[in-house]
Amino acid sequence: MDWQAFGSFTLNFLVGLTMLVGWLGLMIVVVPGLVIIWAAALVYGLSTGFDTAGWILFAFITVLMIVGSLIDNLFMGASAKQNGASWWSIGAAMVGAMIGTVVLPPVGGILFALAALFLVEYFRIRNWRTALSSTKSMAMGCGWSVVVRLAMGAVMIGLWLLWAFVF
Repeated sequence: MDWQAFGSFTLNFLVGLTMLVGWLGLMIVVVPGLVIIWAAALVYGLSTGFDTAGWILFAFITVLMIVGSLIDNLFMGASAKQNGASWWSIGAAMVGAMIGTVVLPPVGGILFALAALFLVEYFRIRNWRTALSSTKSMAMGCGWSVVVRLAMGAVMIGLWLLWAFVF
């Protein structure tokens, strides 16, 4: 039995499976799927050694992970702000997301964020329809961030496939 080929196959299978799980986890807003994909690429690089192509591809994977991890907050906050939400409401939503993530995983983060935004906006302007409109905007921003992160995750996995099987 060729143990080196078996080890290489096993490494590629486990890294690929981990990346697939991370990518599927991107559909749940609070799962750090991009970080999971990035960590799997790091393990692959440490296990196989980084050559020039590996460093370049890993650098692109790293940039995509950082940008994608920040995109949630940008899309959700910008969407709510465009619809008139105050910075206080957006800040409260971010705090609510952190608390909800701990209290009620995996959906508590988004639920608490939306509830916090709605409550702060309602008490700020005393109009539940306007507060609800800002909350809907934040939810739409969350949906778009999931779409963008799924695309970024797919590109990250594609870069790893190039690294593992082409270079």
